[in-house]
Amino acid sequence: MNQTTTIQFLNGVPLFSQFKPGELRLLVEAADQRAFEAGNYIIRENVVGDEFFLVLEGAVEVRKGEEPLAVLRAGQFFGEMVFLDDAVRSADVVALERTRCLTLTSGLLHELILTHPDMALKMLAELSRR
Repeated sequence: MNQTTTIQFLNGVPLFSQFKPGELRLLVEAADQRAFEAGNYIIRENVVGDEFFLVLEGAVEVRKGEEPLAVLRAGQFFGEMVFLDDAVRSADVVALERTRCLTLTSGLLHELILTHPDMALKMLAELSRR
């Protein structure tokens, strides 16, 4: 996805729907896009991680041990707890098919929040609803 398409996509994601166009642009510029093949582990349970993931296309399964917990598709996200604490990951996340994610490290998010605190308030409101 190019930058304009990604910004339009994010505008429809509840976590970012309250962002102004300039804030979405800053977010997209700070983030990376990564692709995962079917069967690839994106997150491993009990491993420290510092990335947030938003599914742009494809599907992932969240698993606790061998038990499937949820299937997430385009517009859904995982790894958001990294923004709140540095704890280990609480579940595995595995790509069910070729999947592309927007990724953002906690460090980059903290930099954005320091310079644009309104972004944090908008995200926290949505995270609290979740």
